[in-house]
Amino acid sequence: MRPPAPPRLWLLLPLLPPLLGCLRAAAPPPDPLSQLAAPQHPKIRLYNLEQVLSWESPFPANDTRPVVYSVQYKYSALGKWFDVHMVNCTQITATECDFTAAGLLKGFPLYFNVTLRLRAELGELVSAWVTMPWFQHYRNVTVGPPKHIMVTPREGTLVIAVSPPFEVDTSMVTFLYTVYYEEKPGMQQVKGPLQSNFIFLDNLKPFRIYCLQVEAQLFWNNQKIIRPGQLSNTSCYETTAGAHAKQQQVIGISVGTLLSLLLLAGACFFLVLKYGSVVKYLFRTPPSIPAQIEEYLKDPVQPILEALDKDISQKDDTWNSVSIISFPEKEREDVL
Repeated sequence: MRPPAPPRLWLLLPLLPPLLGCLRAAAPPPDPLSQLAAPQHPKIRLYNLEQVLSWESPFPANDTRPVVYSVQYKYSALGKWFDVHMVNCTQITATECDFTAAGLLKGFPLYFNVTLRLRAELGELVSAWVTMPWFQHYRNVTVGPPKHIMVTPREGTLVIAVSPPFEVDTSMVTFLYTVYYEEKPGMQQVKGPLQSNFIFLDNLKPFRIYCLQVEAQLFWNNQKIIRPGQLSNTSCYETTAGAHAKQQQVIGISVGTLLSLLLLAGACFFLVLKYGSVVKYLFRTPPSIPAQIEEYLKDPVQPILEALDKDISQKDDTWNSVSIISFPEKEREDVL
């Protein structure tokens, strides 16, 4: 006797939907906390030597749940993930991790290929990892302006001494400096890029004001990569004169003084010729006061005026004798 044939599977297909519906109804509803949201908008800040990772919380501001965050890193695409050891970036409540806050370690090596990932944690619940694109500090850094700029005006020259924005391994990278300057006002000129820390702006006009800005560019020798830098604040300086310019200035001052004196002398001579009589009148000796009047003015009590009056009366009474002699007509003719 042959065994009975097994039931055909296609005959059971109409029974599957009701069976799956029963299974869903029997399963417990999912816990909303098991779907923990991941951190949002992570970004890495590379400025000079700073390395700072920041992100935004996926939860509302009024959420009081004790959510913490953890950061990990690796140095190669196939490498192993590690917790950050230079600073504490594991289960922290802050939404930022400063890898250079440790001081001496100064974060990740500046020439390494670094990849970071981040997640949120709530008790035993964790979110998915958020992985950021890899970076190299020398390749992606934002270079600030030179740390110090000292300008010394000289004879028709400005000597500029600069220091790098941050310390680097000079066997791997160097800084190139460019100066943007202009006479105030005037057209902007450029000198550089130069590797030297001392830059000479020469052939400048004496006693003129020049305004300048300095840029430091980072050059990665092995990779042939140049990272542009930020410009320094604008500063202005006045140039001094060279020896030849000083000599010309002295000669010009001397000639100008001599010409002024000659013009003044000529003007005085012309005034004397034209207004000589007026000048004589103005500078003539004033008439003197008689001695008797001067004594009277000094002491009006003295009878000086009576004495003068008496003197004058006596002089008026003085007569001279006059004799008239007549000649005969004949003797008169002889005399004539």
